[in-house]
Amino acid sequence: MNEEKIIQIALADDHVLLRNALGSLIDSFDNCRVILQAGTGRELTGAIQSGVNPDLALLDLNMPDMNGFETAAWLQQHRPGILVLMLTMYDSELSLIRLLQTGVKGFLKKDIHPAELKFAIRSVIENGYYYSSHTTGKLVNLFRQHNDSNSLLQRTLLSSQELEFLQLACSDMTYKEIARQMGLNPRSVDSLRDQLFVKLDVKSRVGLAMVAIRHGVVTF
Repeated sequence: MNEEKIIQIALADDHVLLRNALGSLIDSFDNCRVILQAGTGRELTGAIQSGVNPDLALLDLNMPDMNGFETAAWLQQHRPGILVLMLTMYDSELSLIRLLQTGVKGFLKKDIHPAELKFAIRSVIENGYYYSSHTTGKLVNLFRQHNDSNSLLQRTLLSSQELEFLQLACSDMTYKEIARQMGLNPRSVDSLRDQLFVKLDVKSRVGLAMVAIRHGVVTF
C-alpha cells in the first residue's frame, strides 16, 4: 500500500516564537512537514528561488520587507503551483477581496483552534481552497449585492493603480511626489484620489489612510 504523500509547507512570520510554535504544531500533524521557516516574505521568496519547493505557503499578513499581500502576489506570478494560506486578523470585505485577487486560497484568523488549521491545510491541498463559514458568509453577501450599481463588491474591487495610490497616500509624500512615483501627472492623481473618496466613502487623505490601515491594505 502506498504511503500518503507528505505535504511540504513553508512558513513566513516575523514573530519568532509564534513561527517556531506553529512549525512544531504543523510537524505534529499527520503527513505534514515544515521545510522552510522565514521571517519575511523576501526571505521566503529568496529560499524558493534557491530551490525550496513547498506544496503550500502559510503566510502572516503583517510582515516587514514584503508583507503577506506582496508575497502572495509574487507567488501567484512566479510560483503559481504553490498554494497559499494567509494568517490575518483582518476579515473585512476589502481585505478579503484583495487577498483573493493575489491568489490566496484561504484565510485563517490567528486565534483558530489547531484542528481548524489542520483541516484548512488538508482542504487547500485536496480541494484547492479553504474558507470558514464566517468568511463564506461575507463573500456571499458581497456577490448577493452585485446588481446594485453602488454595491459593496464594486466598491471593494480596487485596481492595482488604486491600491498603489492608497499605499502611497499613507506615506508622508506630497501628491506631486506621489504623481512622480506613479508616473502620472498631478491632475490624474487628483482624479484618482477623488475617485477613491467616493468609492471608499471618505472625505480626506486621513480618511483614506484610516481605511487602508483598518482593512490591512497597508501594514506596518
